[in-house]
Amino acid sequence: MHVGRWRAPLFLFELTARQAYERLVPCRACLPKFSTDSVHGHDYYDVETGAFKVPLYLSSIFEHPDRRTGEARMSDRGFEQKYSREENPTVRGFEKVIAKLDGAKEALAFSSGMASIAATYLTSLSSGDTMVITKESYGTTQDLALNLAKFKIKTVLAGPETKDFVEKINRGVVLVVVETMTNPLVRVVDIPAITKRCKEVGAKLVVDNTFATPLLYQPLEHGAWLSINSVTKYIGGHNDLVGGVLTLNDRLDLTELWEFRRRLGSIMGPFEAFLALRGVATLKVRFEVQCKTAMALAEALEDNQRVESVHYPGLKSSPYHNIARKLLGGELYGGVLSFKVKGGRKEAIAVLRKIKVVKPSPSLGGTESLLNYPLTSASKTLSPAVRGELGIGDNLLRLAVGLEDVSDLEEDLRQAIG
Repeated sequence: MHVGRWRAPLFLFELTARQAYERLVPCRACLPKFSTDSVHGHDYYDVETGAFKVPLYLSSIFEHPDRRTGEARMSDRGFEQKYSREENPTVRGFEKVIAKLDGAKEALAFSSGMASIAATYLTSLSSGDTMVITKESYGTTQDLALNLAKFKIKTVLAGPETKDFVEKINRGVVLVVVETMTNPLVRVVDIPAITKRCKEVGAKLVVDNTFATPLLYQPLEHGAWLSINSVTKYIGGHNDLVGGVLTLNDRLDLTELWEFRRRLGSIMGPFEAFLALRGVATLKVRFEVQCKTAMALAEALEDNQRVESVHYPGLKSSPYHNIARKLLGGELYGGVLSFKVKGGRKEAIAVLRKIKVVKPSPSLGGTESLLNYPLTSASKTLSPAVRGELGIGDNLLRLAVGLEDVSDLEEDLRQAIG
């Protein structure tokens, strides 16, 4: 395989395409570069064939040592490559794209979002350490953290409000894990305030950015140590793959995380990386539509007399609207919302049974809209006391918006609720 760089036209004075583009678009926040990096960020080009799409490398092994040099075969970033458990060219193509989208120097792709979180815990925590994790978070993320007690690692549940979260980050805390938008009530915390506190006590901040994606927020640019995304969701975008990815800037931390991924055997599979490359190329156009549709549905549900409350940071009635506007840029607020129907479990389950266009299913971020009952999915492993404190009741439903016509979704929800 020969990897080359794109060459710009002669009238651009032989600059590379990336250099030329950076001169034309100096501001990353302007976002045109986001779509370009989504499509071309892998930098793959085969000069022998003219192929510019990253191929699917199903090879489990690679020539070792390199017969041309007699030395160990190394990947482009200097890690030994003899098994796909270590490095795979298709996976590397995907990692390069995500690193650029998230404003990071490096990325590591994993077999699932939980695999990336597990590697993060193992890399950064030792016996006797303390971590702080948001009280309202994905249940398995929290469940794994609490299970580390068997190794004498203490987990402190904080929040869900920023003030309480910051107060729990004391000296001696090693790791802090927060979600850009919480699951399932879509709360938004003041991450800059949490970042400031982490720096004061010397704690590492990990931000699960799955609900926001790199399009709405880039945690590393605001002081986070790691940014984590479930590729299963918006980045893959088609409900047909499972994966996770983390981005970071520190080379030493990259080496440690890479070693744990190698030891655990939790690298993303090449076929999943191939699908993820296809998915991420359309992330911006998909996610913008999903965000706009979510806003329209949130407003419609807020006017429905059979709905008790709607939870979506884009609504001006949301107590998190101002911080979300500041954090996310003030135009898009994500593709997930939740709402409480009047009544209890019976009424909530009835809605799940009646929907037709929307599918009753967990997960989010794909082309299909999904309606989910948090008590039996993402929040299932939370203790009843924590669920009660957070307001995750038996009449709560979480809606992950897909790409269907907004009028069809609105009508489907209306008939199911009413």
